[in-house]
Amino acid sequence: MTTPNKVAAVSEITTDFQESTAAVLTEYRGLSVAQLKELRRSLGAETKYSVVKNSLTAIAAKEAGVDAFDGQLAGPTAIAFIKGDAVAAAKSLTDFAKANKQLVIKTGYFEGKALNASEVAALAALESRELQLAKVAGVLKAPAAAAARIIDALRIKLEEENGAPAPAAEEAPAEAPAEAASEEA
Repeated sequence: MTTPNKVAAVSEITTDFQESTAAVLTEYRGLSVAQLKELRRSLGAETKYSVVKNSLTAIAAKEAGVDAFDGQLAGPTAIAFIKGDAVAAAKSLTDFAKANKQLVIKTGYFEGKALNASEVAALAALESRELQLAKVAGVLKAPAAAAARIIDALRIKLEEENGAPAPAAEEAPAEAPAEAASEEA
């Protein structure tokens, strides 16, 4: 029988599925309330870790178009709804699962694709977004820095061939007032 509470719960879970970029289904059997609280803290503010009722989650997943959890909703179930960095959240979950063997990562989905437990672990093994962006920036900066070094080397070579060093940029403004004074006299 449908009750307003169940309809609201399904609606909330459906919204969580729709708003998240990734979700990881876990079994938390044997974890204490303090351990669950520690896990929620380690996941950060952009990840919602919710203990869910299996039948309501199945309905909500179907409504949201998520089929990654078919056949996996059994036992004490909790889902990490990830709205931010999926790699960081997956890393937090796998690290916590290594330290607390009671937490079992069952399955997940990332950007609409179903993931098994080993794929969630592979996602966690990726480098963080910030590190990947730093590497890309380094790769993009390298050709410009190399070009600057080549141009500077050519300038130095031309100066050596001509025998007279070209005035540095800092010396030019100092000479300009002296020339203006000699023109006035």
